[in-house]
Amino acid sequence: MTQPIVEARGIHKHFGALHVLKGVDLSVAERELVFVIGPSGSGKSTLLRCLNRLEEPSAGSITVDGIDMLSPRTDINHARQRIGMVFQSFNLYPHMTALANVTLALRKVAGRSRAEADAIGRAALARVGLADRAGHHPLQLSGGQQQRVAIARAIALEPRVMLFDEPTSALDPELVGSVLAVMRELRESGMTMVVVSHEMGFARAAADRVVFMDHGLIVEQGPPAAIFEAPSHDRTRAFISQIQRH
Repeated sequence: MTQPIVEARGIHKHFGALHVLKGVDLSVAERELVFVIGPSGSGKSTLLRCLNRLEEPSAGSITVDGIDMLSPRTDINHARQRIGMVFQSFNLYPHMTALANVTLALRKVAGRSRAEADAIGRAALARVGLADRAGHHPLQLSGGQQQRVAIARAIALEPRVMLFDEPTSALDPELVGSVLAVMRELRESGMTMVVVSHEMGFARAAADRVVFMDHGLIVEQGPPAAIFEAPSHDRTRAFISQIQRH
C-alpha cells in the first residue's frame, strides 16, 4: 500500500471522566472513500473532529497529507485548508450570499483577491449545481441547497481530504438525494473522503471500505459487501440487523 494520506494512530479522547476514543487506528489511502458507521455515542464524530484538530486528542498521532497535525509547530489554519469538513448543521452566515459564504475563507485564509475568489467560488457553486443561486442568502435556499453551499465552501479551498459528519441528517428526506449526488460526483472525481452517516444505501453503493465503531473502538472494517452481508463480529451483526429492520 502506498503511504496513506490520512494516518491516525492510537487516538484516545477523554472528555473529563468520559473515555470516548480508546486507541483508534485509522489509515485512509488517497482517493479512498471510507464510511464510518456505528451506534450513537460510539465516537464516530469525535474521531472526525480529531482528524482536523477541532477536538484535541488526549493521546496518539495524526498525519494528514504528510503534515503532523499534532505538532506545536504546525500552522493549523494552513493545515486545515487541506482538510475540508462538512457538518450536520450548515454553519452558513445568514447575512451573506451563497457566493460570499463560499469565498470568505478563500480571501481571509488563502489570501486570494476578490476577483480570484469570486471566480473559484462560482466554479465551486456550479460544481454542486447552484450556479444560479450565487446571489441568494441562506434563508432563500432549501436545507439541501444550504448543505451544497457548505460543500462548495469546503471544495473551493481544494482540499486533499474531505470529512463529512452526518451531512444529511438535518435534511428532509426528499432533499437528501441532491447532497448525496454531489458527494457521489466528488467520489468519482477522485476526492479522498471520510464519511460518518446513516445513509447505508450510499455506503453500499459508493464506499471502498466501511468501518464499524462501537464504544470508542473500531470493531471491524472491510468492503461494504463484507460488512453488510457477512460481518464477522457479533456487535457488527447486531447493529446491521437493527438498521436493516428500520
